[in-house]
Amino acid sequence: MIPEYGHLALIVALTLAILQSVVPLWGAIRGNVYFMAMSRSLAVGQFVFIGMAFAVLCYVFLTDDFSVALAANHSNSLLPAIYKICAVWGNHEGSLLLWVFLLSGWTLAVAVFSRQLPLDMVARVLSVMGMISTGFLLFTLITSNPFLRNLPNIPLDGRDLNPLLQDFGMIIHPPMLYMGYVGFSVAFSFAVAALGSGRLDTAWARWSRPWTNVAWAFLTFGIALGSWWAYYELGWGGWWFWDPVENSSFMPWLVGTALIHSLAVTEKRGVFKSWTVLLAIFAFSLSLLGTFLVRSGVLTSVHSFAADPSRGIFILIFLALVIGGSLTLYALRAPTVASKSHFGWASREFLILVNNVVLLAATLTVLFGTLFPLIMDSLGFGKYSVGPPYFNAVFVPLMAILVIFMGAGPSAHWKKTSLSGLSSKLVVAAVTSILVGGFFPLFYGESYNIATALAVCFASWLIFSAIANVKDKVRHAKSLPAGLKRLSRSYYGMVIAHIGFACSILGVCIVSQYTEEKDLRMGPGEQVELAGYTFSFQGTRSVDGANYTSEQGIITVTKDGSVVNTLNPEKRRYKAGQQVMTEAAIDPGLWRDIYVALGEPLAGGAWAVRLHYKPFVRWIWLGALLMAFGGALAASDKRYRQKIGRKSQEGVTGQSDSALLTPGSPTVGAA
Repeated sequence: MIPEYGHLALIVALTLAILQSVVPLWGAIRGNVYFMAMSRSLAVGQFVFIGMAFAVLCYVFLTDDFSVALAANHSNSLLPAIYKICAVWGNHEGSLLLWVFLLSGWTLAVAVFSRQLPLDMVARVLSVMGMISTGFLLFTLITSNPFLRNLPNIPLDGRDLNPLLQDFGMIIHPPMLYMGYVGFSVAFSFAVAALGSGRLDTAWARWSRPWTNVAWAFLTFGIALGSWWAYYELGWGGWWFWDPVENSSFMPWLVGTALIHSLAVTEKRGVFKSWTVLLAIFAFSLSLLGTFLVRSGVLTSVHSFAADPSRGIFILIFLALVIGGSLTLYALRAPTVASKSHFGWASREFLILVNNVVLLAATLTVLFGTLFPLIMDSLGFGKYSVGPPYFNAVFVPLMAILVIFMGAGPSAHWKKTSLSGLSSKLVVAAVTSILVGGFFPLFYGESYNIATALAVCFASWLIFSAIANVKDKVRHAKSLPAGLKRLSRSYYGMVIAHIGFACSILGVCIVSQYTEEKDLRMGPGEQVELAGYTFSFQGTRSVDGANYTSEQGIITVTKDGSVVNTLNPEKRRYKAGQQVMTEAAIDPGLWRDIYVALGEPLAGGAWAVRLHYKPFVRWIWLGALLMAFGGALAASDKRYRQKIGRKSQEGVTGQSDSALLTPGSPTVGAA
């Protein structure tokens, strides 16, 4: 009977979502304060009931209730408890419920932390989020009900969770990634609400900035976790494969990066208003497109969920409604918005605009490479594959252009910048970067590598230009600590994120250019040299896990006669489905990873062994963590929690606060 309570909770949540979609919006249109005020209560109710449904599903998995088809198909009585929880979202239906639950959490957060916003704006934003929830709840209940029963044929045990998903990465990667995906719905809702109300001013940009930064930070962290998980779990030693499903999360990240910069310009200078709204629509639309690609069954990937065509059609219709409706509203409203501010080609606005265009071009190249095989196949032209050669050829040059303008942007002034003044600030950074990039390959590697020189030069440019900008900011302070203390959190967040991007560039380039690897046969007592390390194979031993048995290799790694580590790669056989999985062993370090994986057993006690030496690979994820931290730090800036004064509001938009107020909302503020 308990699973039925979860099903009922979803039905109640759908009812509340429909009310949230209609009642507050009607109140905003009619000026009814009572109806507008209901938006917050409906958001709380929706969160509570979706949370109840999610808790019931967790209970079903933890108690091995195999009368529920989802638990029978994706869990097992031998599965450790932590992986039973992971199994809740290790499938289509459960992960969709997690998506809906996180969406209700974002909706609740907007309802709770928007007390300073005009009531009519809150009502419109929550109404749009209610519409999104309605679509996903309908999708869940109609095509993807997680509480369907197996009655009367209840299996004695479940089929087990896919061994690839029985990993720590499964605990945190999907929730973090979904938090980023779903988080862009807030920026989308603010943009649509601003368009619907005809109030496309700088206020909505300020309100939506912290929400967008937090969503971007979550998505950055989620993508990094996915890359790290694939690196150590798949046994190939790769950190990014340009997989179509990987691309589906990367595209909204690229547009989201453009969006957070465009929002800054809209808030500060009152320009790019229409462009910023369009980016907000694109960011969330690409999140929905990723959902369609993963759940429609059109892609074959280790990351995707097997799904029937009816689900794909439902998502496609929902995607068409969201994109079509929002773009129609944009077409009707955006032409009426004219930016009164102007800027020169050497200004910060122009540099950010160039980067926005580059990021959008990069998104389009990834989108084309992802969809081209699907389009050609659907038109009957056969199977096509678009792989790393295409993506690297078009994506890397675009990133080089991006980095050049990223370094110069923070040092440029708003509206107009003197070229001589800008060059004087950055000439030392530019010369230092060229020297560091030029000399780096001389001291790293046996031969000079021009690709590494360029990458180190670009990464150094980002770092040294950021340092130069900080130095310029504090040059008039009485002391260095006093000057640094005066700088805002949003500024520090920007600096940290830019340095993080530089770290990722260094990691990507150096590991790509200097990785060394060997695939070979190794018997007990045999040794092999790689990158100055000696690998000694001592044989294997049998190990019993909670729900698997494994052959665990024993490989001692030494350098200059000293033991570095003893690595234990595994070949696991899971008891429930008799599936065999490879578990790599890694000796991690800031400057390099030593990576060992077992292949197949060979005659005479020998094994196929894969050895990797990967320099700077951890810098990829270190940079991503810095970027995520920078985004979160920027979102925590205290000015987003302050009221918008009359003078600042009128100075940019020409509107007074009274024009933004509705009965029952005495103040205007920032989220």
